[in-house]
Amino acid sequence: MAILEVKHIEKHFGDTKVLEDISFSLEKGQALSIIGSSGSGKTTLLRCLNFLEKPDRGVISVAGKVIFDAADPSTQLEKEIRKKRLHFGLVFQNFNLFPQYTALQNVTLARELMSKEHGGESKAAITEAGRALLAQMGLSDRENHYPHQLSGGQQQRVAIARALAMQPDILCFDEPTSALDPELTGEVLRVIRNLAQKNTTMIIVTHEMAFARDVSDQVIFMDGGMIVEQGDPHQVIEHPTQERTKQFLSRHTQF
Repeated sequence: MAILEVKHIEKHFGDTKVLEDISFSLEKGQALSIIGSSGSGKTTLLRCLNFLEKPDRGVISVAGKVIFDAADPSTQLEKEIRKKRLHFGLVFQNFNLFPQYTALQNVTLARELMSKEHGGESKAAITEAGRALLAQMGLSDRENHYPHQLSGGQQQRVAIARALAMQPDILCFDEPTSALDPELTGEVLRVIRNLAQKNTTMIIVTHEMAFARDVSDQVIFMDGGMIVEQGDPHQVIEHPTQERTKQFLSRHTQF
């Protein structure tokens, strides 16, 4: 059974159709990369999955359970949205760390708030788990540093640890290296590559074509809010069948 099924998602902003009939599925442990030009709908799709935007049409299911159906108001109750977001950990382009908190506090904050609200874990256990995640990111010696004391690559690694702290079913990356200088891009891509090797279920919006080819189990190319081509990464990136995919890759692929 697929961990994620997306069926016929559409999204409009006014009269502009940003997503049109988006359908795909993802198996547990797979990595899916989404490629395409700016404005093709990639980020909007991630925001719909994380319920930062509400789709106008379509169905989203996680582990066989419908968590959103645009035709069913009972799946759209505001009080349930926070719970549904827990299925998806989202790593933003620009880190979005709280400047007043240390790296460790940024990682543990959401989990602490949830524990206070629903009971369960002790603060000590949450702190220990946060330290383990920072160690996984190679940041054990930075846990007491504030965001302004960290490089861009270090900040993004803290953001990844923060997303992992909530133990999401699917970890989503929205152009995770676009705000980084080239010399810092590699350290973040290495972290994501390691997560893929550990069979972390991921959706990665990226402009790094070689990375998408080498790390992904499947690739989707989007253009004009639609899925133009999807399938095996080597097929889509090296031997695309659609003319729009070929034109995009001719401009953006440098191996």
